[in-house]
Amino acid sequence: MFDERLTITTERLVLRPFGPGDAGQVSEIIKERGHITGLPPGAPGHPLGIAPWLSQGVHELWRSGQGIHLAMEARGVIVGAISLFKTQWGAGTTEVGYGVRPNYRGRGFAPEAVRGLTERVLGAGALRRVELRANLDNTASIRVAEKAGFTREGVLRGAGFEDDGPHDLVVFGLLRGDGRTVFDSRLGGERVLLRPFAKRDAFDVLAAVTEDPEIGRWMPWAAGYTLERAVEWCTRLAHTNGISGANFAIEPRDGGRLAGAIGVQRADRERGDVEVGYWTSPWARRLGYATEATRIVTQHLLTLGFHRVQLVVATGNHASRAVAKKAGFVQEGVLRQAVPVPGGRSDAVMFSVLKGEMQ
Repeated sequence: MFDERLTITTERLVLRPFGPGDAGQVSEIIKERGHITGLPPGAPGHPLGIAPWLSQGVHELWRSGQGIHLAMEARGVIVGAISLFKTQWGAGTTEVGYGVRPNYRGRGFAPEAVRGLTERVLGAGALRRVELRANLDNTASIRVAEKAGFTREGVLRGAGFEDDGPHDLVVFGLLRGDGRTVFDSRLGGERVLLRPFAKRDAFDVLAAVTEDPEIGRWMPWAAGYTLERAVEWCTRLAHTNGISGANFAIEPRDGGRLAGAIGVQRADRERGDVEVGYWTSPWARRLGYATEATRIVTQHLLTLGFHRVQLVVATGNHASRAVAKKAGFVQEGVLRQAVPVPGGRSDAVMFSVLKGEMQ
């Protein structure tokens, strides 16, 4: 049975049992109609049901021995809930589910909570496997599973049922011993070193983003960029992709300032494809750093067993298109309105390299 006082602290969250002291916040969640996703299944939809639910109902799952419901708290505010259920102690398996209040979505709370809880329950004790299921059309939940380090295992046809009818379910699994990234944290070439971002990179990231019109022209996230955002990227966000991706700082081997960044994303082991993207600091352009970094990462991905590496570049971004071609990518065609850019969306050129094509 789970510890009824189970409490887990992550970087931004505290995962802990619900209690009578949560009545005020639960009432607010119900009023905003956020209880559907922000509270565990079975939560009341009317304030009159709050007291009995907090004293009895929310703890029934724990009393049954099959799981536990935990509040997802950030700076004293309940932003959602996370649960373990369908626990089979003899087999060492359980399933995880979660929900975030609408006003707190898009901040990475769900994958952080899932990682924190699964690391705890798989780190010691009787459990060896945690399963996560998501509707096939629920892209957000699928991304949470990937960011939390789960492996996509298959699709169950018609296994889920919602108000609008049956849904196919994607099954993800995490085993004890999983959780390490499939990507090396450091890669080296003749002229560049690819390494994790560090706090010292924040000033160079800020300067590259704010002092260069080209980055601002193509990157929507560059608008209003601040030192605080640069520090958050270098110390936290750039390190959170895990199994589904990775981010590297491009460092010239002969010294000097940060030359740019290259990222791996949308890694799909089942299909064998993955995507890369990059940006270059204005003071490091036309020196071949981005081309070399792209070749290094692409070769690494093909060595890891991916069959196809792709690049998607806005049609008007001629410098990035040139990098893709110099790195050995083949231009395939134009994807209509495929990438967001400041002020709207842009058509994009699709490039790819297949296994065996890169020399």
